[in-house]
Amino acid sequence: MAPTPQPGIFAAALAEHSYLEFDLRPGVPLRALIAALTAVGEPMPATGAINVVIGIRPSLWEPIVAADFSEAVAGPDGFTMPATQHDAWLWLSGADRTALFDYTRAALGLLEPVATCACEVSGWVYHHDRDLTGFIDGTENPSRSLAPTVAAAADGPGAGCSVALVQQWRHDSAAFEALSVAEQELVIGRTKADSVELDEDHKPPTSHVSRTVVEENGEELKIFRRNTAYGTVRDHGTMFVGFCASQHPLAEMLRRMAGVGDGVRDALTRYTAPLTGAYYVIPPVEALAPFAPAAED
Repeated sequence: MAPTPQPGIFAAALAEHSYLEFDLRPGVPLRALIAALTAVGEPMPATGAINVVIGIRPSLWEPIVAADFSEAVAGPDGFTMPATQHDAWLWLSGADRTALFDYTRAALGLLEPVATCACEVSGWVYHHDRDLTGFIDGTENPSRSLAPTVAAAADGPGAGCSVALVQQWRHDSAAFEALSVAEQELVIGRTKADSVELDEDHKPPTSHVSRTVVEENGEELKIFRRNTAYGTVRDHGTMFVGFCASQHPLAEMLRRMAGVGDGVRDALTRYTAPLTGAYYVIPPVEALAPFAPAAED
């Protein structure tokens, strides 16, 4: 039987999100970190159901199925996507903010002896399926029935594993909203009201759609996106969370957005800036099972 991808990857219709990145404390064995992360997925004091996704720095996971985000992605005009790789990632999500707050505090308590929390970001779903530009997000996602085949490897040494790209993007909303709707649509490459892709005669090569759709040998390389909004009224943006069975489509998407190779930079990067960048391996359920706390009699 094929290994089972972590089910939290696919959990939909949850309004509240918490993203946590950790660094292993000096002298603490990796096994202790994975055990503590796995314990977060067990019942803890919190009200309401919380979905948990656990990620490990690629170079720390055997078998190695991806590379760390160890170098910035630099475009030809000085645009840079920073590399801020950490050792572990937790994505917690739920329907209730209070329940998620309590669960996140409990998770931090479990991790504190073995790891330091390097980054914490709270996210939420904005207008059901839109990002803070006002455009529908995730239009290119595969259907829910096909998502597991896109998000996780079906076979090989990394069977059941997913590679996650995690980036925090800060928006310059005032600058983007100063554009007319027609100008915004040229930046994105879709209509704002109903997310219809612009035809080739009207869609600029710099549009977000043009730069993020990766095709090889006539076939589009799909990514499963689970983005949310984050932040406050004055400081906000998008938490990009993309899952894929292999790292290549994710890495190639970033290169294309930055204009690496052809010098054509994604127009959306003129209005939103990447603050972080990391890859994580999302091990299958069966690989984490040996690290789970022993059941009480």
